[in-house]
Formats: sequence, C-alpha cells, structure tokens
Amino acid sequence: MKIRTERVGRVYDESYALVDATLTFEPGTSTAVLGANGAGKSTLLGLLSSALRPSEGEVYFGLVPGSRAGAETRACIGYVGHRPMVYSDLTARENLDFFAKIYSQSTLLTDAVLEKVGLSHAADRMASTFSRGMLQRLAIARALLHEPSILLLDEPFTGLDLAGVERAARLFVGARERGATVVWVTHDLELSEPFVDHVVVLRHGRVTFQGRRSRPLIEDYRLYAQQGGAVA
Repeated sequence: MKIRTERVGRVYDESYALVDATLTFEPGTSTAVLGANGAGKSTLLGLLSSALRPSEGEVYFGLVPGSRAGAETRACIGYVGHRPMVYSDLTARENLDFFAKIYSQSTLLTDAVLEKVGLSHAADRMASTFSRGMLQRLAIARALLHEPSILLLDEPFTGLDLAGVERAARLFVGARERGATVVWVTHDLELSEPFVDHVVVLRHGRVTFQGRRSRPLIEDYRLYAQQGGAVA
C-alpha cells in the first residue's frame, strides 16, 4: 500500500518534532529513515502507523486520509519496535493466536510463522521465560502474521544475535518482494544497508533528503543529517 504524507507536522509541548514533511513511500520498496536522536524518526513512524495524529497536514494510506482511516486500514499495518509489545502471561502460540483473531486470520498460520522466526521449539513456553532475543523474534512474528501491506520497523534487530538478524532480514526482504511498503528506523546502518533501496533523512524534524539509495547509508547520513544537505 502506498503511503503519502502531505505537509505533515507534529507538535509536542509547543515544540515541533516534525515539520512540513511531504514524503511518499511506494509498495515494493524498503526505505531507511535516518537522523540523529531527536530528529523526528520515531515520530514519523508513529504517524505512518496511525498511532499518532498529525498536528498539521495529512497522512494518506492509499487514497484514504489518515483522519478517516479505520480498523480496515490499521489491519494492513505490521509494526516491530525495540520494545516487543507481547503478552508475557501467554505462551508464544497463545500470543499469535490472539493476534490472529484480531486480524481475522486463521490460527492455523501460527505454527508456520513461529517456524519462520525460529521459535517452533518454544511455541508452548510462556513469553515471560523468554530471553530478550526470543521476545524480539516473537514481536517480528506478530508483525508478519497477517502479511501486512505496510511494514514499519523501529530498531527491529534489538536483542537479536547474528543468526536472528539474518533470519529477520530475510523475512523483511520477503515482505518487500511480495509488494509490501517497508519503512525502517535504524541506527545500525551496516546491518540494514543490504536490505534498503530508498532513504529519508531527517534533521531537527525537517526532511533534508528523500530518494533512491545510490551510495552507502553512512554517506547519506553524514551528508544530509549531520551537515544538513538540500532536499532532493
């Protein structure tokens, strides 16, 4: 699903976290959102997830304005954050069965998704007993369970070992290849670089670059986030 922001601003306590952001995210692309701490990255992701409402402007999901987006639109979104947001008093399988029902998906998909993230062996363990990396794998499974057409990733490799990173990255690439719109917020440019084809750079809440990646991510970051290059 295409996402478009039109002159979007977001204000917290009379200060702008995001200013006049006009951006387009196309289906079948994977976009890294880069910027220093406080640049507005997580605010942008919150707006794209519909969890936040803009103070100014509008976010469009396909042709639907975010102000009119309902449960049907939100059901198209998968979100992975650096906090797992799973139920610790349920097993891994029970967590996914619960979310499958929310998304009107068959619970028969649960075992297949647990296998994809490498948690089949722990399907019936309580999430409260999981390591940090296992919790992150479960969060990734939750986000991918309903094959979302929008996949939003906020530091998705948090807590994962190298094998977990490689497994997760393959799943994120698979989502892009089946036509999902994938948007990343990450500080780990080296790990994310092979899976990203577009870049958005924010500086002090303003977009300083959006375009196809043609150089290493660290170069885009240095040029547009640290030095404040021009908008493309």
